[in-house]
Amino acid sequence: MTSSTSTSRGVTHESQKIDSLESLLKTNNIFLFIPNIIGYIRVFLSIASFYFMPTHPKITIICYLTSEFLDALDGHAARALGQSTKFGAMFDMLIDRCSTMCLCFVLAMFYPKWALFFQLWAAIDVASHWLHLHAATVKGSESHKKIDLSGNPVLRLYYTSRKVLFTMCAGNELWFSMIYMLHFGEGPAGRTNTKKKIYY
Repeated sequence: MTSSTSTSRGVTHESQKIDSLESLLKTNNIFLFIPNIIGYIRVFLSIASFYFMPTHPKITIICYLTSEFLDALDGHAARALGQSTKFGAMFDMLIDRCSTMCLCFVLAMFYPKWALFFQLWAAIDVASHWLHLHAATVKGSESHKKIDLSGNPVLRLYYTSRKVLFTMCAGNELWFSMIYMLHFGEGPAGRTNTKKKIYY
């Protein structure tokens, strides 16, 4: 009798889990859409990476690159689940811009001679994406990634080809990440700087 009761409870518990997952997928609350929940996780990982950036490169890279990997995942989730929204697109872009910008700030501290370069990169990155998103909104476009044939051919290739978009975004983030890691160690793996660097 006890075994039968525990089995019944287990089945009921699993059934409740399935019901809660189905209700989450069917929700009309865009803030609870799966892609946006992935975005909240990205925010947490990004903030964690910002905190550890000055002194803990390994933790930083794990948090930062995991957040960037989830950036690709949330787009697939949005399309697969039919949960693409303007809020999600803007939220996703804000996370991208803020994470890259904060990394540039730290790189400007690590490489003072290149501070102007990182500052300009961050400014142009934020300004260009904001202008493009604003222009798409003013034109009434469903998405900033939909570029008509009369639009800029470079932007059209960038946003319509997923391979090009992924390659460019991944290359950009990996390049910044490698410059960041270079500050803590040069040459073959294991040969690291012995000086403790603290920039708080």
